[in-house]
Amino acid sequence: MTKMPTTKSLMKSTKVSFEDTSIAFASKSNLQLKKIYLLFASMNQNWLVKLGTFFIKLFLFLHFPIKKLIKITVFEQFCGGENLQECNKTIENLDKAHIGTILDYSVEGEDNEKSFDKTTKEISLTIEKANQNTAIPFAVFKVTGIGSAELLEKVQNENTLDEDEIEAFERIRNRMDSLCEKASKLNVRIFVDAEESWIQDTIDKLTYEMMEKYNHEQCVVYNTFQMYRKDMLQNLKQATQQARNSHYFLGVKLVRGAYMEKERQRAHEDNYCEPVHETKANTDHDFNVAMEYTVENKDVISVCVGTHNEYSCKYLVDLMVQHQIEPKDKHFYFAQLLGMSDNISYNLSKAGYNVAKYVPYGPVDAVMPYLFRRAEENTSVAGQASREFTLIKREIVRRKRLMFSGK
Repeated sequence: MTKMPTTKSLMKSTKVSFEDTSIAFASKSNLQLKKIYLLFASMNQNWLVKLGTFFIKLFLFLHFPIKKLIKITVFEQFCGGENLQECNKTIENLDKAHIGTILDYSVEGEDNEKSFDKTTKEISLTIEKANQNTAIPFAVFKVTGIGSAELLEKVQNENTLDEDEIEAFERIRNRMDSLCEKASKLNVRIFVDAEESWIQDTIDKLTYEMMEKYNHEQCVVYNTFQMYRKDMLQNLKQATQQARNSHYFLGVKLVRGAYMEKERQRAHEDNYCEPVHETKANTDHDFNVAMEYTVENKDVISVCVGTHNEYSCKYLVDLMVQHQIEPKDKHFYFAQLLGMSDNISYNLSKAGYNVAKYVPYGPVDAVMPYLFRRAEENTSVAGQASREFTLIKREIVRRKRLMFSGK
């Protein structure tokens, strides 16, 4: 394995800087910047987020007319629109900065076959849209959007399934196959998002079935590896060996993980060893080692690094330089969420690297669970809101100085 450089040495070895706010917020007018400033200033207060979340849930339940207010504030910051058509403006704006769009249908539907079929149809439309627009490099879906999480868990636990459950699981496989087949035919790469550990093994098996079917000519299907899990680095190595043995390409999306609290709570309640790392440092270590591994196995692996961690992004840039990999190599992508870490996305893109933004969309009331998580996450994850707030404030100050200097 390549020896990890220190943050100091890494800063010297790459030309990419995430401190240039003029690039990060070039697409924002002064008015838009002030609006975002107020939003992140609010999100920087944990008590305010909790209070706001409570009242928004209450007002929506009571059918108060607050959807317009939500849409022009937090929804506008983190979502592309209520439908695919409304996402066009976001897609165009990102494309002007050479940043791709990953359309993420973020409606958390009901747990029934009608909802699963509706979600499958919507994801299919995103694949078609990606085929028609080069500014959309990937499609994405969650398996629990097209099938029952309870059934996935029963399959993973090797419980006996009745006839209806066997048929229902086959429908999940067929929906997944239809999406991957369409992606393959239309030359669109597609991510299968990671989920909780108690259903992830089932998701993995289905995903590798799809890879073995559609990844022989090129990398179409990508699996997601949550590196906060203790076993994930080994899982990545096993998946790579399996791909080599079966002569297909392995699509890898690396993330740190999204279900930390749920994983620990369930492990505590059911009295089993927590599957996630005890410390963030261990997660960071595995994440960076995983990036090394993907670079060293680039003959079989295509990777998208989904992270808001500046060090990890610089580290991958550094690895690509060391291994003489061109910034625009189609096998390497960086991704962040819409509305967050623009300093990373825009500066990487300006330096010539492949970058995409996850762009959630769906009706306002239907994507509120996603927005609530985003708000809560911004107050709890390593000072993310504080970082966004600081950068926006710095850009506002920079613009004022520029204005007063007459330049």
